[in-house]
Amino acid sequence: MEDNVVNGDPVRRRSLLAAAGALGLTGGAVALTRGEPARAAAGATKKVTIYAEALPGGLIGYGLSRGGATVPGPVLEMYEGDTLEITLVNTTTQRLSIHPHGVDYSTDSDGSPFNDSFNQPGETRTYVWRSHEMTAAAGRRFMPGSAGYWHYHDHALGTEHGSGGLAKGLYGALIVRRRGDILPDRQFTVVFNDMLVNNRSAPDTPMFEANLGQRVEWIAIGHGSLFHTFHLHAHRWADNRTGMLEGPSDPSQVIDNKDLNPGSSFGFQVLAGEGVGAGAWMYHCHVQMHSDTGMAGIFLVRNADGSMPVGAQEAIDRFHGHQHRAAAARETAAAAAAAAAARETAQPHVHGGNGS
Repeated sequence: MEDNVVNGDPVRRRSLLAAAGALGLTGGAVALTRGEPARAAAGATKKVTIYAEALPGGLIGYGLSRGGATVPGPVLEMYEGDTLEITLVNTTTQRLSIHPHGVDYSTDSDGSPFNDSFNQPGETRTYVWRSHEMTAAAGRRFMPGSAGYWHYHDHALGTEHGSGGLAKGLYGALIVRRRGDILPDRQFTVVFNDMLVNNRSAPDTPMFEANLGQRVEWIAIGHGSLFHTFHLHAHRWADNRTGMLEGPSDPSQVIDNKDLNPGSSFGFQVLAGEGVGAGAWMYHCHVQMHSDTGMAGIFLVRNADGSMPVGAQEAIDRFHGHQHRAAAARETAAAAAAAAAARETAQPHVHGGNGS
């Protein structure tokens, strides 16, 4: 299995499909090979336990093991026709849940207080998500299946809509694949959550890495209350389900920037450095005041042998040395507070009295 980068750190890819055996797959094994069409038995049921845990800095994340919570949470994957049984263990002191987009579920797996579907503090609860394939309809039309780049999130912490949970980092990517889809070598999740990227601000945003020519899958998700766009430098994709053209006559527009608004999600695959070579490339929100304020990060395309391309380290150093407005404002405020404290220490208080 390829090493991956989640939240800027190199880790094993957290894919349900890739780890099906370890997660209690029933109904047929799933064997995957990177960069090759995916094949799996139809109608498989996969069982996974997810832990909701408090993290440093007031964050809360989802994880596949105790002590393994991250922001974003793990990428959950299934094929059309599969069922996913998620046992959510709430280790926190607050009410929370897990709510999916794009798949089928009953009201008791809705993950919302509206349907009395959530975890009380310390409670364990199972949510069942189903998926289905495209079906024929009248008039030579088709009803869509579940395949797509979706996401999941809390819907119960803070408010009836989980606003507190979203603000704290309770979200992650959900992929429903169509049989025959090509699987990536690397997989990155980018969440624009109000003015943050994966609940971080530049220059502390994740740096995602791949080697030249590797197939890279991006899952972009929007949360919060603000309008965003997602732009990836030097790479482009087709604006359809997979990001790849179906053939020479595919009418899908080829783009490198797309709206990413609260509750929306999309994904695509690119070949790292295709047509442009290795280097440090930027991803960011193209709402100018948002990128200026810290909604930007780095996509590092290393040479094919994994070595650092010429000029890339210098670009990374410039990025980390650049003061985005939010970071500059924080540093200015901190400096002002430190100066005030120093003055307070240097100048003793003068109390009222006769001066004797």
